[in-house]
Amino acid sequence: MPAVDPSSSEQSTPAWMKQVLRLAAFYNILWGAWVILRPLDLFVWTGAPLPIYSSIWQCVGMIVGVYGVGYAIASRNPLRHWPIVVVGLLGKLFGPIGFAWMLATTSVGDPGRLPLAWGWTLVTNDLIWWIPFTAILYHAARLHLAPPLTDELTLDQANQRFVDQNGNSIRELSRGKTLLIVFLRHSGCTFCREALADLRSQRAQLDAEGVAPVLVHMGDEAAGKAFFEAYSMSDVSRISDPACQLYRAYGLGRGRIDQLLGPAVWWRGFKAAILARHAVGPAGGDGFQMPGAFLVRDGKIVREFRHKTAADRPDYCQIARPADV
Repeated sequence: MPAVDPSSSEQSTPAWMKQVLRLAAFYNILWGAWVILRPLDLFVWTGAPLPIYSSIWQCVGMIVGVYGVGYAIASRNPLRHWPIVVVGLLGKLFGPIGFAWMLATTSVGDPGRLPLAWGWTLVTNDLIWWIPFTAILYHAARLHLAPPLTDELTLDQANQRFVDQNGNSIRELSRGKTLLIVFLRHSGCTFCREALADLRSQRAQLDAEGVAPVLVHMGDEAAGKAFFEAYSMSDVSRISDPACQLYRAYGLGRGRIDQLLGPAVWWRGFKAAILARHAVGPAGGDGFQMPGAFLVRDGKIVREFRHKTAADRPDYCQIARPADV
């Protein structure tokens, strides 16, 4: 993971993130102080049995207040101090889960059961923070996982500079020949694995059309070789592009949240990972990078498929169909 310049992350931080964390800090410190100074109020208002040792509940108030101090620190640079937001979000997830578990495992009248009215505290303590905290972490991941900035290349420059495992450039490979250049997502992505399985099944037809596949990936050569061998694609030309320069030269950028994590993506991901058994793995590259496929001849793009979402599943034989070149 490339190092992130703290000053650059501060400059790129939207103002709303700082405001959210300041509000969270104010709320947590206020709520914590209230519980410490008046520990029995919530029990009385919700009809819950009074605790035997109210000092334990006051300790909860102290912890919540300390979280507030953490949020105040994180508000100065949310994208740099994202671990504090992670810890806060985990607490806000586990609280409602614990309450739901309590309701599911205890019966009415059980001395260990809190009244339903107690659930209203979860709304202000936990639920309303889920979306903004998740959004902050999404932006932080997008920043921290970004490949290091490099010089922008034109398509022709990239085709000359990038070479496959045998030392052949795209320009050389495409001279008088037709290539199907498939830009993959990271190796842990189930859609990347699905794409390789599709290419393996369509390989014979591509060969019959005289189209040679070329795989572009974000891992190093050693990792790429082992990964592609699992799909019987080790003999295919492959190009390592960890800095995503070639991706950018072909106009492939990083995805938005709806392109990477939208409802349709989750559903397709379930089908690909679980039902089709492609599974998932650790990210072997920028998890935000979008894929694509290009039919190239003599260094020129003849046809292209640009994914609208990470879950799009192109028909590679359709892309490679004969074209006027």
